[in-house]
Amino acid sequence: MGQQQLLLIILGVIIVGIAIAVGLSLFSAQSIQSNRDAIINDLNNLAAQAYQHRIRPASMGGGNGAYNTSTGGTAFTIPSKMSSNENATYVPTIDDADNVTIVATSAQDASNTVTATIDSNGKLVGWAYAGAFQ
Repeated sequence: MGQQQLLLIILGVIIVGIAIAVGLSLFSAQSIQSNRDAIINDLNNLAAQAYQHRIRPASMGGGNGAYNTSTGGTAFTIPSKMSSNENATYVPTIDDADNVTIVATSAQDASNTVTATIDSNGKLVGWAYAGAFQ
C-alpha cells in the first residue's frame, strides 16, 4: 500500500471514531431528557391527586380543604405504588395547609432531581432542577 492509501484509512478511522462519539453523546442527552419529561409527567399526575385529596371532604378520607390535618382531614400522602417507579422516587413534604413540595429523584442517576411545589389550586409552581436536568 502506498502512503496515500494509509493516510486515507487513518482518516477514515478517525472520522468513524468521531461519529461514534457524537452518536453516544446524542443518545445520552436524549435519555436524560426523556427521563426528565417522564418525571414531569408523573409530577403532573401527583399534583392532580394531591388537589383531589385537598378538596375531598374528611368524611371521604380527604383533606377537607387542606393538604395537612389543620382542617380536620387527613394529610396528603403519595400512594405506595406511585411513590417509586421506573422514572423516579417521589417524596412529598407538606409545607402548610396550602402547599405541598414533591422532590423527585431520578431512578437513572440519584444526582438528577426535580422539585416542584403544588399550590392551593393544584398547580405546579416553583420548579427546580438539579444535576443533569439543569
